[in-house]
Amino acid sequence: MTFADLGLSDELLRSVTDSGYTEPTPIQAAAIPSVLMMRDLVAIAQTGTGKTASFVLPMIDILAHGRSRARMPRSLILEPTRELAAQVAENFEKYGANHKLSMALLIGGVSMGDQLAALEKGVDVLIATPGRLMDLFTRGKILLTGCSMLVIDEADRMLDMGFIPDIEEICTKLPKQRQTLLFSATMPPPIKKLADKFLDNPKTIEVSRPASTNLNIAQHVVPVAAARKRDVLRKLLATEDVRTAIIFCNRKTTVRELNKVLQRARFRSAEIHGDMDQSARIAELERFKSGDVSILVASDVAARGLDVKGVSHVFNFDAPWHPDDYVHRIGRTGRGGATGIAYTLVTPDDAENIANIEKLTGQKIPVLDLNDTPAETTPEPEDAPVDEAPRRGRRRPAVEADVQPTPVPRPERAERPAREERRPRREREERADDRHEPRRDERPARYVQQDAVEDGAWNGPVPAFLSVRIPG
Repeated sequence: MTFADLGLSDELLRSVTDSGYTEPTPIQAAAIPSVLMMRDLVAIAQTGTGKTASFVLPMIDILAHGRSRARMPRSLILEPTRELAAQVAENFEKYGANHKLSMALLIGGVSMGDQLAALEKGVDVLIATPGRLMDLFTRGKILLTGCSMLVIDEADRMLDMGFIPDIEEICTKLPKQRQTLLFSATMPPPIKKLADKFLDNPKTIEVSRPASTNLNIAQHVVPVAAARKRDVLRKLLATEDVRTAIIFCNRKTTVRELNKVLQRARFRSAEIHGDMDQSARIAELERFKSGDVSILVASDVAARGLDVKGVSHVFNFDAPWHPDDYVHRIGRTGRGGATGIAYTLVTPDDAENIANIEKLTGQKIPVLDLNDTPAETTPEPEDAPVDEAPRRGRRRPAVEADVQPTPVPRPERAERPAREERRPRREREERADDRHEPRRDERPARYVQQDAVEDGAWNGPVPAFLSVRIPG
């Protein structure tokens, strides 16, 4: 099957061909004809399957007929984070090159004056995060009565961030006669209830079982003693054919420390986490995308929405606390039909987390035994083998990269077990303070304050591709 078989216009087919795509992915082949037939749609698709194009492409053809009016967008796409909203805008810019559609991005961190000016001129496509949209709506700056198409993207992520009440309120402001498309990686009961309430006889598409992982990704769990995690990670990085890799950590402090360790070991690495301002995060991402660095150490702020082609490996330095985060983490590789490899370093304390992941995904993750001997029982010999970073041509002693030589256990140091017993409590205290931003027990502050917590993204200058293009 080709894109020409899906009923898209010749102008759109040229844009798709110019972008380098020839065959649709399964979600695109299943969704695009239904969207063109103006049916409501519920699509359950894992990350990396090309779902964004499955609604962007038919929307462009549908919106090609008609004209926009001031402050009344013709279509609305809701995204949970600024980063995801910007990526959808980039897709419209790319695929809509041969059409004269106007677009606006309504997110926090961007001048509200510029956004209002764009809305006053009228837009065909409005891409928004719920917080900023509800803020402007309550101020009377935007009307939704002319919106004939609604897309709710990453619905399960919306649920995680506490946006479902806002989405329900937004739906009540839209015309009842509209087309609604809902995309989600999973279908928990609140999302099912949302679909039943606001979608009209939708067609349901499921390209993989709920919460499943990409079948193109080879997954492994690696048992390891907690004190040996850095050593084992460096061993995997040195022995695997790692072209580009993302390493995920649960804590921002771990991200910073691990990046320093890798840099001292002569790996070309960078870091990204929630404590960095947006301009710094964009700069580090660009270094990673351009190949200036080959390893990106990240917190879960980058787990969703980060689309980088050619990521060969994902390493979970820490097993994720929430099982659905595992699906999205490893989904950074194996994208667009490519293959990928994911390793998760697992300590004895992670047994429950791994069990929850396997329960969610419905599959057993193979165990890779590296015959790692716990550091507490086997000291490093003086003539320890050297560790070599890939393709660097330099060799360094394995103990140098912030990995201290392990002393022979001494019976007289009775206080050592006591410190080990206290570690879980300290970790729990740090978890409570340092869990990634989208996980909250309470909803974000509404409207204006919501913009400050939507993944902390896009606080820097607006990229050129986000500028609004007005027809004529």
